[in-house]
Amino acid sequence: QVQLVESGGGLVQAGGSLRVSCAASGRTLNSYSMGWFRQAPGKEREFVAVISWSSGRTYYADSGKGRSTISRDNAKKTVYLQMNSLKPEDTAVYYCAAGRGWGPLPRTVSEYDYWGQGTQVTISS
Repeated sequence: QVQLVESGGGLVQAGGSLRVSCAASGRTLNSYSMGWFRQAPGKEREFVAVISWSSGRTYYADSGKGRSTISRDNAKKTVYLQMNSLKPEDTAVYYCAAGRGWGPLPRTVSEYDYWGQGTQVTISS
């Protein structure tokens, strides 16, 4: 069982930066990959980035490449998503999730087993 708690969302002006965090609990975190997704009103939940807890290997969606950095702190059992050059279209609820830790890094909602409650990120123009 894995429990995930996001934090760090808020209101930021366009062009600004924000870091959201995901605190994880569970005995076998090294067996998971940790992903960030976002969901805007009226839209489907979409993949943003993923990191392997054990190897640190990462993968980004095209929307986040160059503007987002996913990282993890093993000692704190926390995964971060640093977002820069934020745009109004980045406004969404951001969720972290835990999925399979082997094979290709998971990138779809159905590949993840555990989800946090989400944190709201709002970018003003």
